[in-house]
Amino acid sequence: MAVEIHVPELGESISEATVGKWLKSEGEEVTAGEPLVELETDKVNFEVEAEQDGVLESIAVGEGEDVGVGDVIGTLGEGDGASSEPQAEEDEQQAEAEQPQAEEEEAEEAEAEQAVSEETNGHREDGGGRASPSVRRLAQEYDINLAEVSGSGSSGRITKDDVERLIREQSQGQAQEAPTQAPERDGQGEEKPAGQEEAPAAEDGREERVRLSRRRQTIAQRLVEAQQTAAMLTTFNEADMSAVIELRNRRKEAFQERHDIKLGFMSFFAKASIGALKAFPKINAELQDKELILKHYYDIGIAVNTEQGLVVPVVRDADRKSFADIESEIADLGKRANEGTLSIEEIQGGTFTITNGGVFGSLNSTPILNTPQVGILGMHKTQERPIAVNGQVEIRPMMYLALSYDHRIVDGADAVQFLVRIKELIEDPESLLLEG
Repeated sequence: MAVEIHVPELGESISEATVGKWLKSEGEEVTAGEPLVELETDKVNFEVEAEQDGVLESIAVGEGEDVGVGDVIGTLGEGDGASSEPQAEEDEQQAEAEQPQAEEEEAEEAEAEQAVSEETNGHREDGGGRASPSVRRLAQEYDINLAEVSGSGSSGRITKDDVERLIREQSQGQAQEAPTQAPERDGQGEEKPAGQEEAPAAEDGREERVRLSRRRQTIAQRLVEAQQTAAMLTTFNEADMSAVIELRNRRKEAFQERHDIKLGFMSFFAKASIGALKAFPKINAELQDKELILKHYYDIGIAVNTEQGLVVPVVRDADRKSFADIESEIADLGKRANEGTLSIEEIQGGTFTITNGGVFGSLNSTPILNTPQVGILGMHKTQERPIAVNGQVEIRPMMYLALSYDHRIVDGADAVQFLVRIKELIEDPESLLLEG
């Protein structure tokens, strides 16, 4: 008996996903618990597993198509992969005996489906069985006959990209016919030169269309929203890293031997951020309607760059953790972020974010807020520069720091002093034992 494969619950506030990649092909045998398909969501990717041993009987939704929680994306049939040759021959003989009746039933069903299609849509959609509901809606909107579409998906399924490609081709055809129509005129009534028409996209291999992942689409949307909804401003300072580097070099071997983790810079900046947040609590807050929610806990988000896009896993209650705890947790979260195995809970929330562009060589930048947070600290490359110290020019390892903040909540004076406090704590790292 066939079992439908449904889109599972994806987590709080997530109702849609995109089919990223089918890990099994139609007709392929699977075992219970084996991953069948990968779904992309706004935050993390999910693998849908087989509920029982069997065969992937059909794939109902192709790669790149959007689905909702509870949607049927395929079916799983019975089978365990252990059938013997005699059994296979018996099944073949039975299939041959049942073939005439099955063909007759299929013909009747096809005629019935065609009649329904013609009554509801007013035209033939012979290819509709090879497309998901969302693709059929798109085709109907642009009057596309799916029978004329060559499917690029699994088993010839028609994907959204297939229909959009045909729509573009039709648009280009209409653009080429445009010169036979009345010439367009500008706002002053003058005829527009033909050369001002938009040229169709190049088809000689110099351009390539790549589908954006759902995560990348969400990142783009949230970054635009952050700039549109917050009064974002950035202030800058620089920190002398000499003391941190000296302490790290002096203690790193004993630290790694004792805790089995390297002592990096991130734990110093996490502790310094906590010390500064305690002194300026509005930067550890969130604006909801006309109320300011002050948070008396410190969940520090650490931005991690992955192949799928930026994610910000959260170190919970970082103020209660030691340097070793923070370094271990950051290493674990970063590793699992790149593997795509973070849970929804591990990337939700957060009261303040730290991002380190210095690992890629950035000397300075203006980080964008991770809304609804009101502050984000940008670290950068440590570089030796000549600095005036007590009237003398010395070469010191310096790092530019940037604080982007929501000016609706945080005044400029508080933002500047916050960054100065981080500078002071980094330049006197032993004080982090008291402040962080």
